[in-house]
Amino acid sequence: MVMPTHVCPFGLKARDLLRRNGYTVEDHHLITRAEVDAFKAAHGVATTPQTVIDGKRIGGYDDLRRFFGLAIADPGAMRYRPIAAVFAMTALMALATSMGTFGTPFGMRTVEWFVAFSMAVLAILKLQNVERFATMFLGYDLLAQRWVPYATLYPYLEGLAAVLMIAHVAPWLSVPVALVIGGVGAGSVVKAVYVDRRELRCACVGGDSNVPLGFVSLTENVMMVAMALWMMLG
Repeated sequence: MVMPTHVCPFGLKARDLLRRNGYTVEDHHLITRAEVDAFKAAHGVATTPQTVIDGKRIGGYDDLRRFFGLAIADPGAMRYRPIAAVFAMTALMALATSMGTFGTPFGMRTVEWFVAFSMAVLAILKLQNVERFATMFLGYDLLAQRWVPYATLYPYLEGLAAVLMIAHVAPWLSVPVALVIGGVGAGSVVKAVYVDRRELRCACVGGDSNVPLGFVSLTENVMMVAMALWMMLG
């Protein structure tokens, strides 16, 4: 589909995949909705693009990947990649900030920045769709189940604590906030996963994620509590 207002991304991906596997591609564009509908009806298919190799129809983009023996992503599969990406980037951000501030990546505040940056990025992900986050969060958070508005307030509290910790200001506010949300969060994860043995998705990276609730979620909350205690003692 190559139209004035839409170019099919899967068509581009299919063409690129064929070329990378040594095929010469004869590309046929469908340039109007009428052409698309007529093509689907004529070939009895529900989607475009459709790949044909040596007169044999392979199918859509996923079918083409199978033809080349490549994996097909399961959109409903649980995966740790989103949270791993967050922690990897915030760790690099903390190292870079320490390097720029102290001339060494391993400064006194590197760990503090890592935790605070992680909280800030996770808050951003939740704030993209607070309603969806809150709905998922209510499935396991003990405080939110008793006081529903807490599920909506949580991303704002996490973001506030993160910004204050990064700036090293108002510890009288950031420390108790981090202690409460981290402590309740850790207790909620332990109960849901390790006591009740429930298999749930974690709302830690927002309400659209397929990150499993478990060790990573517990680690996030423990990090918040540890950070709050560190700043309180420091």
